[in-house]
Amino acid sequence: MEKPAIVSAEEWQLARGELLKAEKELTRAQDALAARRRRLPMVKFATDYAFDTPTGTKSLLDLFEGRNQLVVYQFMNRGPGHLCPGCKGFTDNIPVPALGLLAERGVTWVNVSNMPLAQIEAHKEHTGWTLPFVSSHGTTFAEDTGAGGGFLLSVFLRDGDDVYRTYSTYSRGVDRLVFRNNILDLTPYGRQEEWEDSPNGWPQRPTYG
Repeated sequence: MEKPAIVSAEEWQLARGELLKAEKELTRAQDALAARRRRLPMVKFATDYAFDTPTGTKSLLDLFEGRNQLVVYQFMNRGPGHLCPGCKGFTDNIPVPALGLLAERGVTWVNVSNMPLAQIEAHKEHTGWTLPFVSSHGTTFAEDTGAGGGFLLSVFLRDGDDVYRTYSTYSRGVDRLVFRNNILDLTPYGRQEEWEDSPNGWPQRPTYG
């Protein structure tokens, strides 16, 4: 298996310095992109969905829990006894203690799925998940957000009793939020997935393999 070249500390510092310049450029580009994201127009969104939750039926407004911002991860429904490996991997990587830190900034997080609530609760018992997870089964919420039968991250803003959709992302847009992936991207072998540009012979496997 190929490994990085072995160099002196001085040569390593020079190479690290060059990479640092590129990292700083990316950071500034991400800051600029975030500024554009904060200025996206928003669209009014319906609030009369009936979400099934462990504490009873709730509306979209209820999911805000009194805060003015809501982030929703739409979790795929693969049927009883089956979990989408991507959605499971993403949910496994949500740091539950961080939800309180989001709440301090007026942001509520919730996982939503078209799975019936009993199916969700069975999965939660099996996986040990404790984060908020409600059912949109029997509603058009997934279709109205554009998730359909797939997965999607949506962001909403509340103004009184009015709710607006401000942002959504899917595929690699959601993938980049995964804690594990962000750490693996810093390591020599990376995520070890076959789509990555890595030196010959480095460990790689299918993304969900």
